[in-house]
Amino acid sequence: MTTAAKPDQLLFRFRPADSSNGISRATVARLAEQLGFTETQVMHYALRKLASEVLPAYEADDGELTPGQLTAIKQAEPQGRVKSVSSSLF
Repeated sequence: MTTAAKPDQLLFRFRPADSSNGISRATVARLAEQLGFTETQVMHYALRKLASEVLPAYEADDGELTPGQLTAIKQAEPQGRVKSVSSSLF
């Protein structure tokens, strides 16, 4: 007996009225009509925009450099040499 994999699904309950953290079905329907989307496409679109705004675009780094790393950088590129570039258009 084989079973077909079920797609990931989420039950979504609309709010009776729009609020700062909820939305009514009527508003989603208006958005769908305005954008030319289905209601499901509106929800995917809205969640994608929220993810882009809230989630970091890259992995967090390892934090501050250690004193040993700073020393290695300073040894690789000696400090104190000042170089300047001057140019003129005239």
